[in-house]
Amino acid sequence: MSVRITSMWRHPIKAHGREEVNETQLIPGQCMPGDRVWAVAHENTKTDGGEWARCQNFTRGAGHPQLMAITAQTEGMYITLSHPKRQDLKFRPDQDQAAFLEWVRPLMEPERAQPVKILHANGLGLTDSSWPSITLCNAASHRAIEEHVGQDLSIHRWRGNVWLDGLEPWEEFNWIDRELRLGDAILRIRQRTERCIATEANPATGQRDVKTLNALDAWGHRDFSVKAEVVKGGLVRTEDTLELL
Repeated sequence: MSVRITSMWRHPIKAHGREEVNETQLIPGQCMPGDRVWAVAHENTKTDGGEWARCQNFTRGAGHPQLMAITAQTEGMYITLSHPKRQDLKFRPDQDQAAFLEWVRPLMEPERAQPVKILHANGLGLTDSSWPSITLCNAASHRAIEEHVGQDLSIHRWRGNVWLDGLEPWEEFNWIDRELRLGDAILRIRQRTERCIATEANPATGQRDVKTLNALDAWGHRDFSVKAEVVKGGLVRTEDTLELL
């Protein structure tokens, strides 16, 4: 069975919504176009934007599980956010910050640091790695976790960029420091992705309902997916195949 892309996702505002794409033009040294372009600073944030900063500087699903239930749709400069507990919000992150803050505050945990403004990545992509990364997820590894916990789980708990099928569970961990061809692009796998409590929240409800980290402990780690850098750009589409080089 060949290894193929089953779906691709970007997250225009870090931790605030996922958006499916059918194709994307990868660029060397950059993350997926449109992914983590913005991030939401909170009261204790120690950055003003324009440079990469650690995820602790931004509001995210680890502290505010309701954020995991947000979906997004990008139309030019506008982003529409949807959540089961809120009316849809269509806004421009560079102009309509007050509208966004009013919309998102009811989803925040009151005892945690509250959002104060949206920061722009200035072309960097505010991923959880200090370098521009794209996250590759193995559907077989996800199914192994489902079998372990005894229930179906949404793939959106992992907030990955590219989902692959046709592998053995955890086979992706053998790719570190290797290059692969994905569509017309070439990527180098650099590291595994350590996971946090954000993955315990159900992306349909925003409620924590599965101890995903405890489930990962069954394999002796708390990692899911691998992070890759783009070394040769090119068009990548859903249903494209993967070739290890």
